[in-house]
Amino acid sequence: MLFLLSKIKSSIKNLKIFSAGSRSAFTSTRTDHTHPNWLSVALAFGTSAFLWALLFKQHSTDVHEYRVRNGLQ
Repeated sequence: MLFLLSKIKSSIKNLKIFSAGSRSAFTSTRTDHTHPNWLSVALAFGTSAFLWALLFKQHSTDVHEYRVRNGLQ
């Protein structure tokens, strides 16, 4: 039992704890906010606009079908 506890203590001592302010291992450079990537911005907003348009179109189709089924039109 004591052997197991000493092993756990030694493994805790060998464990490296990273500080909270450390940078991600997947980022090699800091992002430059003064020169945004306009292609990515345009793709993000374009995709969002397309999805909203699709949602509104689907909603109007569903409302029309509801009115036809219930004899409201």
